[in-house]
Amino acid sequence: MENKNFVIAVYVENKAGVLTRVTAMFTRRGFNIDSLTVGETERSEYSRITISMSGDEYVKAQLINQLKKLLVVKRVEVLEEEPIKRELMLIKVTNESQNRSDIMTAVDVFRASVIDYTPEGMCIEVTGSPSKIDAFVKLMEPFGILEMCRTGIVALDRGSRTLFSE
Repeated sequence: MENKNFVIAVYVENKAGVLTRVTAMFTRRGFNIDSLTVGETERSEYSRITISMSGDEYVKAQLINQLKKLLVVKRVEVLEEEPIKRELMLIKVTNESQNRSDIMTAVDVFRASVIDYTPEGMCIEVTGSPSKIDAFVKLMEPFGILEMCRTGIVALDRGSRTLFSE
């Protein structure tokens, strides 16, 4: 079977230890996560876990079945139709005078923001699709990346459909 990337949204109880239970299930089953984000939802009693991973249809079905067995999980959905995906990255690059204008041009083109500026380096915030983030990283490599961190993907279905729509 063919490996595909897919995104799964999981509504869970907003309690201590829930993320540990969910990730332990991945470990026990040998699943590899490409990206995982967690945050409180519009209902404070729930958190939403967004999981991005690769696998064939069997892996996807197994994962969904195992997640649904966890008592702390209230809802599991694969975001099928190309969902809206965004990611946030903070990247710190060297601030050498000969590169400054090229870096600032890239910041403008990518609609990014400089959020910290010192004579030695600058920290840039970039949001967008994972491919946009990847392209920005590649563009910054020649200038000297000092440090970076990425949030992972957050995703929602398009239109008015929600996790609780039937």
